[in-house]
Amino acid sequence: TGIGVGTGTRVGTWTRVAAAALLLAVWAALPPARSFSVPLQSPADCGAHGYFDSSRLACAPCGAHQRRSSGGSSCVCEPGYRMVSGNGGFSVTCEKCPEYMSGVTQDGWNCITCPKGLTLEGKCKCPNNEILVERGIDGILLSEALCIHCNGSEQSFSASDVSGSRCVRCEKTLIHVSKSCDCSTPNILTGGLCFSAQESLPPKGVATVRFAQLGITLTSAWFLKNLQSSAFACWLYSNLTACQALGNMCVMNMNSLSSSSTDACGLFQYIFIGTARLGIVHSIAYWRNSLPWLYYGDQPGLASQVLEKNNFPTTFSFKGRDKDLKLQFIAASFDAAGNFLKWQSLEGGILQLCPDTETKLNAAYTFGTTFQQNCKISVSKILLDFANPIFYDLFLEYNGDNGQRHLWAVPVLNLNLQYNEKFVNQGNNMNNWLLTRRFFLVDTLSGKEIELGKPPRVIRLASKITISIRLVSHAQRGTIYPPLMTIAYTDVLVQNPETQSVMVSFSVSYEMDQSEAQIQTDIALGVLGGLAVLWSLLKTAGWKRRTGSSIIDLQTVFKFLLFYAGDLANVFFILTVGTGIYWLVFFKAQQFVSVLLPLPSQEEDFVTYIACAFSLKALQFLQLLVSQLTVDTFFIDWERPKGKVLKAVEGEGVIKSAAAPVSIWRTYFIANEWNEIQTVRKINPLFQVLAVLFFLEVVGFSNLALMDASSSLTRSSESYIAPWSRILRFGVSAALWITIAILQVIFFSVFYERFVEDKISQFIDLCCVSNISVFLLSHDCFGYYIHGRSVHGHADTNMEEMNMNLKREAENLCSQRGLLPNTDGQTFQISISRKMRLHYDWIHETLTRKRGPARLLDSSANTFEQSTRAYNTMNKFLSSFIDHVHKEMDYIVKDKLLLERILGMEFMEPIEKSIFYNDEGQSFSDVLYYGNETTLLIFDILFFSVVDLASQSFVLAAILTYLQQEIFRFIRNTLGQKNLASKTLVDERFLI
Repeated sequence: TGIGVGTGTRVGTWTRVAAAALLLAVWAALPPARSFSVPLQSPADCGAHGYFDSSRLACAPCGAHQRRSSGGSSCVCEPGYRMVSGNGGFSVTCEKCPEYMSGVTQDGWNCITCPKGLTLEGKCKCPNNEILVERGIDGILLSEALCIHCNGSEQSFSASDVSGSRCVRCEKTLIHVSKSCDCSTPNILTGGLCFSAQESLPPKGVATVRFAQLGITLTSAWFLKNLQSSAFACWLYSNLTACQALGNMCVMNMNSLSSSSTDACGLFQYIFIGTARLGIVHSIAYWRNSLPWLYYGDQPGLASQVLEKNNFPTTFSFKGRDKDLKLQFIAASFDAAGNFLKWQSLEGGILQLCPDTETKLNAAYTFGTTFQQNCKISVSKILLDFANPIFYDLFLEYNGDNGQRHLWAVPVLNLNLQYNEKFVNQGNNMNNWLLTRRFFLVDTLSGKEIELGKPPRVIRLASKITISIRLVSHAQRGTIYPPLMTIAYTDVLVQNPETQSVMVSFSVSYEMDQSEAQIQTDIALGVLGGLAVLWSLLKTAGWKRRTGSSIIDLQTVFKFLLFYAGDLANVFFILTVGTGIYWLVFFKAQQFVSVLLPLPSQEEDFVTYIACAFSLKALQFLQLLVSQLTVDTFFIDWERPKGKVLKAVEGEGVIKSAAAPVSIWRTYFIANEWNEIQTVRKINPLFQVLAVLFFLEVVGFSNLALMDASSSLTRSSESYIAPWSRILRFGVSAALWITIAILQVIFFSVFYERFVEDKISQFIDLCCVSNISVFLLSHDCFGYYIHGRSVHGHADTNMEEMNMNLKREAENLCSQRGLLPNTDGQTFQISISRKMRLHYDWIHETLTRKRGPARLLDSSANTFEQSTRAYNTMNKFLSSFIDHVHKEMDYIVKDKLLLERILGMEFMEPIEKSIFYNDEGQSFSDVLYYGNETTLLIFDILFFSVVDLASQSFVLAAILTYLQQEIFRFIRNTLGQKNLASKTLVDERFLI
């Protein structure tokens, strides 16, 4: 058993070794790895004696006595050799023809005698008007080819066809003029047609085409062949296709009009004038029978009559069951030879060179939707897709009163109109316009100098097409003027079609006369601007009163300009917000079309107003920031020492009794609370930005800013998205900013500040509990006072006594907190006398001296002692001032007049006594962010709008708006803290 097991193990081992060896041998026998790469070759690389093998995608040599075929994908026999066998490619066998039969039949399989010579390919040829015959009627090959003359006599009037293989009837003008198939002298042969020299013919045409943008004039092969014959046939026979072809050549020559020229348009005008006897079509004076309608006439001012005298006979609405949202444009199409092709609806994008989905292309003709499409298209694609130009006559379809379908001709304004002394198709003056009818998209025909072989030297394409729809002024039922198509062509010199490209655009715009709206805006701006001047003058007068100065100096003028900047910014803001919301509401909510949005070019004044509003508001905001950072602030501590303490006198070694020190921590605490509320606002800025962005981008309010009639908040990704309207973008965003801000103010004032936290009111309560008053001077002689004197006499106490004091106050067991007995008024606007201000500055000067020249510093005391002494002196002075100690600097308390409150100024000047005005609100917040919420909010809205108008991105505008809020808040906090430490004499190290 053991031997069997061992033997089996050895056999398995040897089997695995053998298998491994076999795998190694197979692997060694495999060829080395190669990349899947092939050389790039084309038929042009194969030479005269090679062909392109399509199965190998490479060149291959032809056999003996063979050469490449015209297509380059096979081999054919050389001249003098016939084909014995051939299966394409190199499978061709050739045999030399005998000397007496040197020619080869047209199919290449047989040799034949050619009595009248050979072609370059070695095949038989015949003279003009003779046909080549190589086989009999029964198909038997003739030994000698025959050249049979076509009978041109009166009995048959036949001639050889273009291929020379059979006789056909002669062209009818040859028969009509010469009674034969020859147009002999003195008759005129042109374009394959024969005309009698005795006829009264139009002048000889100029077969040149002018490409003005390139400064090139070419002799066109198409014009050279067809211009004269088309003009003669149109003139003599009123031939429909000839007249259409002549009109097409005039259109290719950019509708040039000149009395001294006999180009295509000159010949057309000659025929138009000379065929008045033929009558007109559909009672249209500019549409002659047998001729295409190319012009509306050359009378000055005719364009304005065509575009504005008659209204389009149907109405349009955006909503309701009778809504009519589609513009049914239809075009009659013709080829270059003048043949009518078909009626074509513009839906499907036949006029739009830029590729796109059919849904998006058809959106161009949805009434009220501004459509714009731009792209680059390569010259090679143009040459491939538009080998033959198509010409269009455009109409707008509508239903008549009896249900009959009618067409309204759409005029064309060709911006490339040439050779015209009377008309200039540029600018907005319709009286200088010459309107035309027919147009084309791409012309690859007139720029050909050689008809066969090479591509055109120059091509011309419609690089910009605009269909303008104008609303009738004061229309209440959606009435429009006839549409206008404006076309600008671009001339392209063909050099390298694969690398050359052209920018093309197609747009449909809707407009109305904005002159009345502009006049109303100018009137509003003038009236409100005048009121702003008066309001700024009142503010300046109030500022002069508050600064205690009556002299009008340069500073006064500068201050007036700052006030006026802020007020004028408000004027611009009101105008722009009102304008934006007006267009948003009246355009999106209208049923019958009565208003249309301003065009982008008409929005420039609006954008300028926003820029002015932002610039002026930024100036006002910076002035506000500077004024808040220079406010004089002092915290009056009413706390008095409790008893006395023993204190060692430094340097004397003696212990004396002294008044117990009053704790400074209450002052530090109040200073920190004041520092915290400096940038508190009535709204939450972060929530404001996020909420606006949420409604714009997530809910979809941004879709209301699109230049279409839809008021839907959602758009399908497959549908066409109209361009943005800058007016609507501002209107939507400003409306959301204002609405959300108002809701925030209501929420915070009605709910949050009442039931959760009111930091401003809490600060007043904290001052009273801390026994500290706040003295603020925003101007030299004007400021605010918060009376925080404790009704309990002191606040530096323990918790038990503090709770007891608060309980007594809650139960009305103590006096009220007001400055005057039995009143609750704690906040005041103060107008101090000049003497009071001078005394305040004199005390404060002690602190400022430590930063002055060294000779003015008190060498007997260090800086800390000076600050302490100045603080104690100021505290004592202000507390005694409040207590009416200084009779020469006393004050009175009174109510402000209603007019004083409305105007924001004081009528009485504090000459001998200062005046404390009862403040029922919290007007001291004017030196904080809290009291200037309107200015801050308008600045944020304008900043957001300016960024959005520049970037067309609500997201970027929201991010940058929040960043600027945080940056200015940081600046206000940092510099405000330094100013607080400087003016209150509180060490900045304790402001956290």
